[in-house]
Amino acid sequence: MNLREDADYIISESIRKVLPDEAVALALTGKTFAKGKLYVVAAGKAAWQMANAAAELMGNRIEAGVVVTKYDHVKGDIPKMTCFEAGHPVPDENSFAGTQAALDLVADLHEEDTVLFLLSGGGSALFEKPLIPEDELKDITKQLLACGADIVEINTIRKRISGVKGGKFAKICEPAQVYSIVLSDILGDPLDMIASGPAYPDSATCEKALEIVDKYGLKLSERALNLLREETPKKLDNVETVVTGSVKNLCKAAAEAARTLGYDPIFLTDQLSCEAKEAGAFLAAIAKSHQDSEKSLAFIAGGETVVHLSGNGLGGRNQELALAAAEGIAGLENVAVFSVGSDGTDGPTDAAGGYVDGSAKDLLAKEGINIYQVLKQNDAYHALKKTGGLIMTGATGTNVNDVAVALIRR
Repeated sequence: MNLREDADYIISESIRKVLPDEAVALALTGKTFAKGKLYVVAAGKAAWQMANAAAELMGNRIEAGVVVTKYDHVKGDIPKMTCFEAGHPVPDENSFAGTQAALDLVADLHEEDTVLFLLSGGGSALFEKPLIPEDELKDITKQLLACGADIVEINTIRKRISGVKGGKFAKICEPAQVYSIVLSDILGDPLDMIASGPAYPDSATCEKALEIVDKYGLKLSERALNLLREETPKKLDNVETVVTGSVKNLCKAAAEAARTLGYDPIFLTDQLSCEAKEAGAFLAAIAKSHQDSEKSLAFIAGGETVVHLSGNGLGGRNQELALAAAEGIAGLENVAVFSVGSDGTDGPTDAAGGYVDGSAKDLLAKEGINIYQVLKQNDAYHALKKTGGLIMTGATGTNVNDVAVALIRR
């Protein structure tokens, strides 16, 4: 196997071991519900996979369900459930339609009823009932994505201009009980921030939301600003939550796969949250420092980097991380850096991430492509396509952040 084959194996094994089927099964094993009706609401990039696993386990116990996931993520019909595909990272009409269907499903429930709420990353865009005009919601979302706000900051704003986020969905389900199974996509697993916490008390305050507006100079209407001043639910008595799956599991799976191939895995962090370009340069620097190693090494970092948009190219944070690393490892033999999103999609592209080795910079130079200029235009997708460096997995059915790896093969 060559370096690219090693990378592909580590990627496939890492993702396979964080698929939600087993995690949902574990969360439901031995779980008993009240004698009333059982409804399923699933939202997020992994919603179809989670709902399908629940359907296989619970069978006829389920009365009905609604699934809202990203486009091209529905892999077939699920008995008794209606599936919606919708916009991400910016919500669209189908996001609102799917959410409304879920709200209709849980309307007028009784105390003995239960809502099985299956939540995964991406739910902030996919599970949405805006309290402001839709065009303004989309504009605010685009502003937050473009300014470099982190996911916690983004969700602090989102939950206050939404009718379902920040614990509001659980309040709507009352007096029914909510059993929430969460696939975490945020570092540290803060339950009130994953998909903006539709079924969890909100820890962020109005003051914090307004600070974020000032920090990034966001342009909001008076209606939106007034919503930011309204406090969200701080206590919910009808919810039980189980977290299943996180970036820690993804990094562990990457390490196990690398070890299988003969690498000594070195875990760096599962809290990577810096600029994507900086993370790429950092991993390249680590690889350069250890290029004389007598052993094969795999340096593993998990998390979610950010990108500040300065151009109008095509790409995503994982592609940008990889391309930035190409500069630092240029000319090194048997060294590679790759980064991949566990959900199989990186930014608004069909790629899951990017791969580079010591030859990437030279290959691009022969095409007249300057890495610095490409990164300035945020156009990593087209540059990596030239080198064969795009990682294509298709939708995976899970979402537990990203993993980046620097390989040194001996």
